[in-house]
Amino acid sequence: MGEYSKALSSYERSLEIRKIALPPNHPDILDSYNNIGNVYYNMGEYSKALSSYEQSLEIQKIVMPQNHPELAASYNNIGKVYSDMGEYSKALSSYERSLEIRKIALPPNHPDILESYNNIGYVYYSMGEYSKALSSYERSLEISKVAFPPNHPDLARSYGSIGNVYSKMGEYSKALSSYERSLEISRIALPPSHPELASSYNNIGSVYSNMGDYSKALSSYERSLQIQKTFLYPHHPGLASSYNNIGLVYDKMGEYSKALSSYERSLEISRIALPPSHPELASSYNNIGNVYSNMGDYSKALSSYERSLEIFKIALPPNHPDMAAFHNNIGNVYCSMGEYSKALSSYERSLEISEIALPPNHRDLASSYNNIGLVYYNMGDYSKALSSYERSLEIRKIALPPDHPDLASSYGNIGNVYSDMGEYSKALSWYERSLEISKIALPPNHPDLASSYNNIGNVYCKIDKYLKALTSYERSLEIREIALPPNHPDLASSHNNIGLVYDNMGEYSKALLSYGRSLEIREKALPPNHPDLASSYGNIGNVYCKMDEYLNALASYERSLEIREIALPPNHPDLASSYNNIGNVYSNMGEYSKALASYQRSLGIQEIALSPNHILLATSYNNIGNVYSEMDEYSKALSSYERSLEIREIALPPNHPDLASSYNNIGNVYSDMGEYSKALSSYERSLEIRKIALPSNHPDLASSYGNIGNVYCKMDEYLKALASYERSLEIREIALPPNHPDLASSYNNI
Repeated sequence: MGEYSKALSSYERSLEIRKIALPPNHPDILDSYNNIGNVYYNMGEYSKALSSYEQSLEIQKIVMPQNHPELAASYNNIGKVYSDMGEYSKALSSYERSLEIRKIALPPNHPDILESYNNIGYVYYSMGEYSKALSSYERSLEISKVAFPPNHPDLARSYGSIGNVYSKMGEYSKALSSYERSLEISRIALPPSHPELASSYNNIGSVYSNMGDYSKALSSYERSLQIQKTFLYPHHPGLASSYNNIGLVYDKMGEYSKALSSYERSLEISRIALPPSHPELASSYNNIGNVYSNMGDYSKALSSYERSLEIFKIALPPNHPDMAAFHNNIGNVYCSMGEYSKALSSYERSLEISEIALPPNHRDLASSYNNIGLVYYNMGDYSKALSSYERSLEIRKIALPPDHPDLASSYGNIGNVYSDMGEYSKALSWYERSLEISKIALPPNHPDLASSYNNIGNVYCKIDKYLKALTSYERSLEIREIALPPNHPDLASSHNNIGLVYDNMGEYSKALLSYGRSLEIREKALPPNHPDLASSYGNIGNVYCKMDEYLNALASYERSLEIREIALPPNHPDLASSYNNIGNVYSNMGEYSKALASYQRSLGIQEIALSPNHILLATSYNNIGNVYSEMDEYSKALSSYERSLEIREIALPPNHPDLASSYNNIGNVYSDMGEYSKALSSYERSLEIRKIALPSNHPDLASSYGNIGNVYCKMDEYLKALASYERSLEIREIALPPNHPDLASSYNNI
C-alpha cells in the first residue's frame, strides 16, 4: 500500500520488544533491522537504510557461517543502496561479495545467483560500461534458461535488461527485439494485467521514443499506464513514473501543455505516495523545469530546478550522478537566457561531480564537455568550444559503439564551430559524417536526420549555394512533417530556414510566405512571449527592410524587441540583435541619429554580455561605422571599421569572408575621402580574401570588382575600370537571377 510511515512504526515497535525479550544477536533482531532497512530504502532514505542493513549484517556475521546465503542477501541489500546512492564501486564490491557467497552456498543455476548477475549488470550499466553489463545480463539469461521453463517471467526480465543495454548503446533495433521477446514471454506466463507486462510496454515505449517514433512511444506508454491502473492503487509511485514517461514524449513532440499536465500529474502522485525528500519528487520538479525551459519561461524553469536541488541535497550524497544532471539542467536555462558565465559555472560543477562519481570515460562526462563546448560556442570562443567538443567526442568514441547517435551529435557540434569560423569545407565534412552515422543508427525519418540535413543546408546557405541549401532544408522539412506533429516548433524552424534561403536569393515574396508559416506554427506551439516568436518577427522585418518597406520592417522589429524585453534578461545578446535591426531600418530611412542610438544600445548590451573579442561586437562596430560613413564623419567611420577589423582578425580565421567585408568598408571610406590609392589597396585585400574564401562566381567577388572599378573610374583609369566592371558583370550573370538589381548596376557602371 506504500504506507511507509506506518510500516516503519510497526517494525520499530517490533525491534524494541525483541531487544528486550531476546539475546542481542538473536536472528529475529537482525530480521527487524532488515525489515526497517527495506522501508527506509523504499522511502528513499538511503543512509538510514544502509545503517539498518549493516546492523543486520553485523549480527549475521556473528550467528551464521561465513558463506550462509542470508549473508549474501545482506550484501545484496547493501549493494542495492549504494547503487541508488550512485556509489557504484561500493555497490559493485557488495554485489560481488554476495555473488561469491552464493556460488559457494548454492547450486550453480540457483535463482539467487541469477539475481546477483542481474545486479552486477545493472551497476555496470549505470557506470556506462555496457559491454560488461551485457556480459552479466547474458550470464543471467543463460542461468534462467537452465533454471526455468522457457516462458518463465525471469527470462522476460533478462531480455528486458539486455534491451536496456542495447538501448543505451544506441542499437535500437536490437533493444526493440529484446523488449518484444520479453513482452512475448510475459504475455504467455502472466495474467493480462500483471506489472511485468506494464514494464515491457514501458521499455518498448522508451525505444520508440529514442527512435523518434513518438506516436508508437505514446501508445506503448499509455498501454503500460492502462495496465498499471488495474493493479495499483491510485497514488502508487509506479503510476507517477508512467505519467512522467508520457510527459517526456509530449515534450519531445513539442506539445508542452500536455507534457506539463503529465509531469504535474506525476508530481501530484509522488507527493502523496512518497516522503517529502524522496529523489523521485526531485525528478518530477526537474522534468517540469525542462518543459518551462523549452517554453521559454526561464524564471519558472529555474524555480522548478531549485526546488529539485533542495530535495536532492537532502536525499542524495553531494556527488551523486543525479546532482550532476541537475546542475546540467540549470546550465541549460542560463545558456538559453544568455547568461553564459552562470551556465559555464553550472556545467563545470556538473562535470566536477561526474568526474568523482563516474568512470573516466562515462558517456555523462562526454555530455558535460559537450555542454561546456556549447557555452564557449555561444560566447564566440571557438578554440575553447572546439577543444571541449573534441574531448566529448574522444570519450564517446571509447564509451559507445562507432555508430551511436551521440557520436553523430558530436560531429554535428564540431561542424557548427567550423561553420561559424567560416571554415565551410571542414564544417560540411563534419556534418556529412554526422549524417552518415545517423543514417546507420536511426530510422529513415528520425528527427535527428532532419537536424543533419538542416546543418548541411546552413553551410550551403553561407557559401551562397542556395539551391543546394534549399534541397537540404526541404529534405529536413520532409522528415519533420512525417516524424512530428503538425505544429511542432522544429517544423517552424524548417520553414524559417527555407525563408532564409529565399531571402538571400532575393525572392522576397517566397521568403515572407515561409517566414509567415514559421510564425503561424510558433504562435500555436509556443507561449505568446517565447523568444522564437521574436526571431520570426525579426526575420519578417529583415525581408521588409530589403523590400524597402521600412515602416513594416520597423513594426516587425519593434514587436520582436517587445517580446524579447519580456522573455529575456536585460542584457541578453538577442536584445542587442533587436536594437541592431532597428538601427538598420533607421539607417536605411536616412535617420542616422536614431540609427546610431540603436546601434550604440546594441553595442552596450554586447559589451556586458559577450567576451571582448566576440564576433558580434565586430558587427556592431561595423554598423556604427556605416552610419558615420553616411553622415560623412569619415574619421569616426574609419575608427569604427578598424575596431571591427581588429576583433575579426582575433576571432576569425585569416581568410574569413567577414575580414574581406571589413577591408571593403575601409576601402569605401578611403574612396569617399578621395584617398584612392589607400582605397584601392583595401579593396584589393578584400578581393584577395574573397578569392580564397568563396566560390569563383560568388556575388561578393562581383562587388569587389565593382568597387575596384569605381576607384579606377575616379582616378580616370577608364580601361582598368572597364575591365573590372566587365569582370563584375560576368560573375553576376552566372550567380544571379536575370532580373536581379545588381545586374542593372553593372550595366550602368559599364
